[in-house]
Amino acid sequence: MSFGQALQKKLDEAGQTQGAAAKTANVSGSLISKISRGTRKPPKDVMRTLTIHYDDPELAVAAANEATGGAWVPWLNNADLHPSSVAWKTREEVLEAYEATGAAPLSKRRDQLTESDMVKIKEAIREAVEAITALVHMVATMCKAYKISWTHVWKMHRMKLKESKYLK
Repeated sequence: MSFGQALQKKLDEAGQTQGAAAKTANVSGSLISKISRGTRKPPKDVMRTLTIHYDDPELAVAAANEATGGAWVPWLNNADLHPSSVAWKTREEVLEAYEATGAAPLSKRRDQLTESDMVKIKEAIREAVEAITALVHMVATMCKAYKISWTHVWKMHRMKLKESKYLK
């Protein structure tokens, strides 16, 4: 789902107009309309402002996809996103990733790998990406279901990483 589609969905859910989003982002209603219709790419500052303002996981995922050209988790729009269903699927995906990374010869250098080793490494990557997708959706559905701020969750996570000296 594009950022514009996710934004329009959020506006509809919140009972807000494109004009309200335009005012929030300090841009014209015409620009928001074009973004929603997909005829104009959203400027990064507009995406950032609206993502923070609406504090919606689906909108944040769409913004990340827009900014990276699709090199991020897609929003699962054809899956059961009830928190308990997502939690169950997430446990399954994380276990598969754990097993695949355990089977991959990650201690070898690239020049030591056989073709079979590369197959195992690619499988570990694929399983890890599936687990990441599941984990993002689990956090998103829990935030939505229990009215917890998506933005705050990530701010607290960054704070913890800084305290642990993983970030400068």
